[in-house]
Amino acid sequence: MNVAMKRSNLGATPGDAKQHNRALIMRTLYAIGPASRADLARATGLTKVTVSGLVAELIGQNLLHELGQQELQRPGKPAILVDLARDAHAVLCLDLSDHQRFRGALLDLDGNVLARKDAKRAGATGDAAVALAIELALDLQPMATVPLLGIGVGTPGVVDDQGVVRTAPNLEWSSVPLQQLLQDRTGVPTIVENDANVAALAEYSFGETSEDFILITIGQGVGSGLILGGQTVTGSNFASGEIGQVMVGTDLGLDTPYAREQVLEHWLSVPALQLALEAAGESTEARETALREAGRRLGIALAPVVGVLNLADVVLAGPAELVEGTLADATLDMLSRRTMPDSHTELALHTSAQGDQLVLRGALATVLKQRLGIS
Repeated sequence: MNVAMKRSNLGATPGDAKQHNRALIMRTLYAIGPASRADLARATGLTKVTVSGLVAELIGQNLLHELGQQELQRPGKPAILVDLARDAHAVLCLDLSDHQRFRGALLDLDGNVLARKDAKRAGATGDAAVALAIELALDLQPMATVPLLGIGVGTPGVVDDQGVVRTAPNLEWSSVPLQQLLQDRTGVPTIVENDANVAALAEYSFGETSEDFILITIGQGVGSGLILGGQTVTGSNFASGEIGQVMVGTDLGLDTPYAREQVLEHWLSVPALQLALEAAGESTEARETALREAGRRLGIALAPVVGVLNLADVVLAGPAELVEGTLADATLDMLSRRTMPDSHTELALHTSAQGDQLVLRGALATVLKQRLGIS
């Protein structure tokens, strides 16, 4: 993947200079593609001696490789180009966000699918859902023809920094050490994170966003992932982004107590939207009204977030037939009417173009970030 770098190339901190510089070199190559050692020194601000030593070390670890001489139009000895060993490793990625199936894939470092396998949930919850996720990983593992750099997982629910799913109501999980369970069964370093946070990281790494945006995932429920300054925000209790449980129904008055039938998911989740559209029947006007109402409720929930954080982008991820068009337009209209115009004149709202690979690519991005420092 050839994308613009989204990090400033700052020098290393004293305590972890070498690790910082290794990550800086790999991050630079991931962003700009093949480069000479001199190019890397200029791009990173590191000395040529430091770059040469680290490149040699990374080549020895099969993380970088030499591509041959650089073709120059000017006199002089041509430089040797180096790049990430993009086909030397794969990442096993799991997406547990769909209510009908768990998705799995082997991806190369650029996000290309090498192998794919899905597993029907058939209503599995609790221990049965855990077993299904592990079985899917074990089925995919032998399909890898190169060493696995790691396993990345995007799952619904509140997930702590040890990969423990503290709670995932739709899967009936509570305090499930999913990261450790997968790592023990596969023997591969594993990272488990919330699916919406993972999706936001995918959009940041592979999509077209700024460094300050919120991504709304619309599926069995509603979640969101927040990126500020290019960094994922998880919150003090790892529960940031639980926008689906925000009460947006004030139809019964401002004194109405919290009620689940008045939260955003009541209008916006895929099951809720499907029910609304079924009730609308063949009436185009009724269908448009249902989608518009869902978009307006989302706009009500998002307006304070956009206003407080001065976000530049809002990204919607969900079934295109539900999310694109009327719903997205109604959301942007409500945001425009409920935030101070001068502060959000360039606010952009768009839908993700990554389809059902969004969480899988995000799982890849988490592994690249944790294992190689690439983000």
